[in-house]
Amino acid sequence: MISGYATASGTAHYRKRFPEFTSAGHFRQPQHVPAIGELWLSSLGLGTYLGETDEDADRAYTEAIAYAVRHGINLLDTAINYRNQRSERNIGAALKMLIDAGEIAREEVIVCTKAGYMPFDGDLPPDPGGYLRKEYLDSGLAPMGEIAGGSHCMAPAYMADQLERSRNNLGLETIDVFYVHNPETQLGHVLPDVFYERLRRAFELLESAVRDNKIRCYGAATWGGFRANPADRGYLSLERLVATAKQVAGDDHHFRFVQLPFNLAMLEAFAYGNQMRDGEPASLLKQASEFGVAVVASATLYQGNLAQGLPPQLKATLGAESDAEAAIQFARSASNLTCALVGMGSKQHVEQNLGVVAKPPLGREAWEGLFTRT
Repeated sequence: MISGYATASGTAHYRKRFPEFTSAGHFRQPQHVPAIGELWLSSLGLGTYLGETDEDADRAYTEAIAYAVRHGINLLDTAINYRNQRSERNIGAALKMLIDAGEIAREEVIVCTKAGYMPFDGDLPPDPGGYLRKEYLDSGLAPMGEIAGGSHCMAPAYMADQLERSRNNLGLETIDVFYVHNPETQLGHVLPDVFYERLRRAFELLESAVRDNKIRCYGAATWGGFRANPADRGYLSLERLVATAKQVAGDDHHFRFVQLPFNLAMLEAFAYGNQMRDGEPASLLKQASEFGVAVVASATLYQGNLAQGLPPQLKATLGAESDAEAAIQFARSASNLTCALVGMGSKQHVEQNLGVVAKPPLGREAWEGLFTRT
């Protein structure tokens, strides 16, 4: 497997390759985040969620990933269950090709993946339920009592198994960011105290993985948990997640990333004061920086729904030439946001989206002013 991980010097070297993007503010340092604050991350990241599970899609993804890394995108996001483990393998193939050719160094790229949902392997098996039972339940990796919704598990043995599979799929000794995937899925089935105890045991496993140099840091990649009303059963408290990490490892914990949808249709990360710190409510984007956590936005284009039909005045305000460009520019300009993810399953998608990063993001005052205009 390829050794190494993203470093301050490696990502700084990568940034210097793209002076036109650097001057436009494309690369960012999450300086409020311990341990990773000196890394330079691209403001646009490549996501790998959607797509067919076939060889044509594999080739297109591998080409897109390589093209993106060659042209200024150094944050790659995936999950073991995306396209039945194929997306991780596509990232691994692209990175091996680039590193073997001397085009990049491992230290220049931030690779993020997730675990929680039980994945198939390559193709959908004839008996999906039977496959999951044999692979995860009968093996003892996923205790029946800790499986939520028939396919979600955070048990330490299961997470350890998934981490090893992800490392092999990616071909990397060390993964930069390892997320617990949609942990709020468990909250639909157990009480909060049980949930946070399960999360604590998962965090213990992940802190040990940091010590073993299998990951650099970890986090929570969510869909609804951080956007929910605090009274809702599926609500996630960032304050309590950080407290859980501190319970495990003190102030030197490695819970340093969260991911949630943020786009023109899903504004809660900035506009909803549903998170608390010391009894004071604020939005997640505000609170995360105070907790020393970097925020990554998913669903930037809302699975393509924001690629058309936006108001012309909004597009003009954002200096965008297309609706998709406006949606991307809106998300990557958000106050305190580290990176906005966009699914890019082909070289053409990457080429289209690179046009955005050549333009400076909207300034804080102008961007926050979008929320007060009549």
